[in-house]
Amino acid sequence: MEDPIQVKEEGNKYFQANDYDNAIQCYTKAIKLTKDKKVLGVLYRNRAACHLKKESYAQAASDASRAIDVDASDVKALYRRCQALEKVGKLDQAFKDVQRCATIEPKNKTFQETLRRLNNNIQEKLRIQFSTDSRVQKMFEILLDENSDKEKKEKAANNLIVLAREDAGAERIFQNNGVDLLVQMVETKDPEMILAAVRALSGMCSGHRARATAILHLVGITRICSIMATDHEEITLATCSLFQAIIDSLSGEDKKEHHGKEEAVVLDTSRDAKIIITHLLEMLGSKKVSGYGRDQALNLLNKNIPRKNLKDPDNSRTLFVVDSGLKKILKVGGQIQDLPDCLPITENTCLTASVLLNKLYDDLRCDPERDEFKKICEEYITGKFDPHNMEKNLHAIQTVSAVLQGPFDLGNKLLGLQGVMEMMVALCGSEREIDQLVAVEALIHASTKISRATFVVTNGVSLLKDIYKKTKNEKIKIRTLVGLCKLGSAGGSDYGLRQFAEGSTEKLAKQCRKWLCNPACDIRTRKWAVEGLAYLTVDADVKDDFVEDEPALKAMFELAKTSDKTILYSVASTLVNCTNSYNVQEVIPELVQLAKYTKQHVPEEHPKHIKATTTARLKRRRFANKTSTLICNQRQTNPILSEMTCYFICRVFLAVTEDSKDRGMIVAQGGGKVIL
Repeated sequence: MEDPIQVKEEGNKYFQANDYDNAIQCYTKAIKLTKDKKVLGVLYRNRAACHLKKESYAQAASDASRAIDVDASDVKALYRRCQALEKVGKLDQAFKDVQRCATIEPKNKTFQETLRRLNNNIQEKLRIQFSTDSRVQKMFEILLDENSDKEKKEKAANNLIVLAREDAGAERIFQNNGVDLLVQMVETKDPEMILAAVRALSGMCSGHRARATAILHLVGITRICSIMATDHEEITLATCSLFQAIIDSLSGEDKKEHHGKEEAVVLDTSRDAKIIITHLLEMLGSKKVSGYGRDQALNLLNKNIPRKNLKDPDNSRTLFVVDSGLKKILKVGGQIQDLPDCLPITENTCLTASVLLNKLYDDLRCDPERDEFKKICEEYITGKFDPHNMEKNLHAIQTVSAVLQGPFDLGNKLLGLQGVMEMMVALCGSEREIDQLVAVEALIHASTKISRATFVVTNGVSLLKDIYKKTKNEKIKIRTLVGLCKLGSAGGSDYGLRQFAEGSTEKLAKQCRKWLCNPACDIRTRKWAVEGLAYLTVDADVKDDFVEDEPALKAMFELAKTSDKTILYSVASTLVNCTNSYNVQEVIPELVQLAKYTKQHVPEEHPKHIKATTTARLKRRRFANKTSTLICNQRQTNPILSEMTCYFICRVFLAVTEDSKDRGMIVAQGGGKVIL
């Protein structure tokens, strides 16, 4: 057995050599080896000194306290605890410790100087504290006084928000009954007051687990959800930020180091997190929730449910959502705005639900989990089919569309369910415009590469052409046109697999550009026109015509700046096609010769896909300028701006910066910041 004194001396040598980690190891080892109280006191005191050097102040205070328990007059331990407590902001406790030190050694100048400094700091802190308390009180008086003028209220609200974002200010608001007063502000029903209260609560919850938990229970999850359910975009966005601040604090995502009381409080946050998820899922299917509120509930689920790192084996949150909320998400994805029973939704709601479905499916770890996901989807869709209720059938097909926009492979399997394709064909032949609209959109989403959707590619063209000729509704016409565009590009960039006769794709593109440039068309119709171009610009002739059409380019870029972010993927795809910045598989001559010999199909490149033509297209200054302006203005703040959209934007960046003369212009527009 080793001698604890010898191990202690070894630790002292490490300490003198500034090797504090090894010193701590030695002192810890010696503590385990000895039962002598006097030696233990010295060891804890020495280890406290190491923690002080490492700036681990909570551990330093803890070890110094243990040394003081052994010997209450250990002046070194008392002073070390004083130093640690001062660093974590506990000035009153630090003052008491140095006061005892000064009593034991009254002639020690270090103790006397520390005593004076701490006394001054405490007085200053009290002055600020009382000043802050009075300011907080005054702010609430102005905000809750009905007779206060508008300008004073706005100023008080802004000051309160700023104060709540500072840790000391947030604590003063919390200690001065601020949460109850903020709830009173919410209950005034005044949008400006609600917005200020929610933003202040969000600031108070950020980076403080104990306070976030207390606010969650004092305000109540039900009340927070009811605020987010309101039909006010700014309020729902602020409430979403409040929920995110609470979730981050509960899970430790805020990355803030806690000391003292915050560190000592052990909280089981899993129950609160589960309750929040349950309430968010309940919001999805509620008619009382606004479209903005539903979007924010989906955004929170998108951000917080799937694992951040797929190497993490714990996907329990995803499994919980699949078991208790998948049908609610499918219900949102299956909403049709033009029907009277539709839930309140925005342009982004259904696509955000599809994004969530995709993320949940990708987060599953094994086949049994994916089979369960598929089973729930199948049960939900087949349960909607009803020969006597056409609206339920519409919801079933719309739900299939939502899954096709999310986990496509699963959506393709759902297309194989008995009755799905038959129902789509029946809806195409219906006299009702809404039936045709839903069926055409489903066909568009089901159409993909020839190898993955043979039935749709083979039979879809005749169905869509028939609808296009018969309908007089512009909304249906544009969708059938996009369907034809997508089916026409099903062969990808392979010139030999083009689906239509020479010149047909240019005619389709011309019609798409016509709708895109028509200001009389609504945004949704123009959005579909861009989607059509995203498929057709695979053709080199269409690319050249589109880049030359300045009004069409301008119309597309203006559309991308609107609040409807579902357009961004189509715009990014169009730009990738126009710049030929997609990945091109390397052609190996030997394999081409082998394929020809065995009479296999060999992909053909369009004559205008050569490097010189692409470079000439990029040389058009207006194209490079408008493209860079658009991508420099994008921010990844919405789940709809997916990884693939961002990837496409990066590919376009590479293309437009190939010419060094364009780089300065792009940097000036903020391109460097976007890339970073």
